[in-house]
Amino acid sequence: MQKDLELYTYTAPTFKEAMEIAKQKHGENALVFSSRELKKKTILENGLYELVIAVRKEEENENIKESAPIADNNIAKRLEKIAQKEIEKKRQQRNKISNEIDLELSNVVKEITKIAQIPPRKTLEPRESTALKESSISQEDKKIDEALQRRDILAKNSADELKELKTIKSSIDKLNDRMKLLQSMFWSEVNLKVQNTNNIPHEFAEIYRICKSSGMKNEHLDEIMQLSQNLMPLSMRENSNTIKRYFREVLRKMIVCRPENIDMKRKRIVMLVGPTGVGKTTTIAKLATHHSIHNKYKVGLITLDEYRIGAYEQLAFYAKKLKISINKVSDTAEFSRALEDLKYCDYILIDTIGSSQHDKQKLDILKRYVSADYNIDVNLMLCATTKYEDLRDIYNSFGILNIDTLIFSKLDESKGFGNIFSLIYDTKKPVSYFTIGQEVPEDILVAKNDYLADCIINGFSKPQRNGIIR
Repeated sequence: MQKDLELYTYTAPTFKEAMEIAKQKHGENALVFSSRELKKKTILENGLYELVIAVRKEEENENIKESAPIADNNIAKRLEKIAQKEIEKKRQQRNKISNEIDLELSNVVKEITKIAQIPPRKTLEPRESTALKESSISQEDKKIDEALQRRDILAKNSADELKELKTIKSSIDKLNDRMKLLQSMFWSEVNLKVQNTNNIPHEFAEIYRICKSSGMKNEHLDEIMQLSQNLMPLSMRENSNTIKRYFREVLRKMIVCRPENIDMKRKRIVMLVGPTGVGKTTTIAKLATHHSIHNKYKVGLITLDEYRIGAYEQLAFYAKKLKISINKVSDTAEFSRALEDLKYCDYILIDTIGSSQHDKQKLDILKRYVSADYNIDVNLMLCATTKYEDLRDIYNSFGILNIDTLIFSKLDESKGFGNIFSLIYDTKKPVSYFTIGQEVPEDILVAKNDYLADCIINGFSKPQRNGIIR
């Protein structure tokens, strides 16, 4: 058996890196022969892992000769190409025969037309001439019937062949799906053993890897995985797409969103708080434009940000364009007067000082504004590219402001969205908006749980639309 195998040794600072090198060199068909730790990682030096990969000689030689991508060696794809060629060949043959029959029928019809228009000969009696015509037409009718029968038989055979080919294609799709699951199972099993993670059923390996790489908290992922295993019918586990759809539905139901529902019986005062650089001022401009133009509300702006150069000027630019009022305040007394000046507004948006979660002094300043009896809706704005642990740390620090809802910015700059899910699930706070770019007011979405679930499983996609999406 070993004579048919080639052994290759790869070393890397981590086991995972060695596995990646092996996959790039030999593809998904390579087998792990052995692995060991040559040198432990220290503070000053990286560790060193050795990985021995076994590859069949025939497969290795074929890869060298053909110099083709790994994906081309997929048996299912080759079978699918063969099936497609057979389908095309049958279709061409069917069209050729059909065209020949059509031509034959056309010629027969022409002959009938000629016969019908031939004048009776003088040497024949009228009765004999009529009999000759009827005899000729009868023969031509017989030809037509035979041609039509041939056509019906051909159509039936073609339908049977297409049905058979569809059955073959369906089997190939199932085979391809199973091979995909097997490949995912092989590499996931190795990684799971290295990371000492709980065993995951093979059919869930792909969705587990997707959510794991999305930045989702391990506890949440294990909980959802266990829930899916307990509730998902066995008949749904044969297809990876079905598993994804089921898992998406589980995620969707666990994400809480707050609809954009303005209660016009009372004044709505919205304050955006959060760390520096998350895009509070730009989001305020987007919301002001949206509510002023789309919802036809009377909107007022207040800025508490005296530290960042240009913050007031940026909002003032949009206020001038929208013909809405803007007030700049520096203490609670001015804040009260500004709210009084804007009491005619349906919607008041407040831009605040960007603060580190560790800057207790600035957080105390914000708390003085919120603590007053103004019935303020506090929105904590966070960046989608921030890892979960830091998101949780920021939430805990800003929690003294009594957060009502969350807004996540820069979804277009993030590769994983499991961190967002974990914070929403962990804090039980609803999310109200997502921002997906810098354009004002287009790049803002009313938060929906199905959109976030799609981003977690399939990655970010920017909706095609004009204006804010509901």
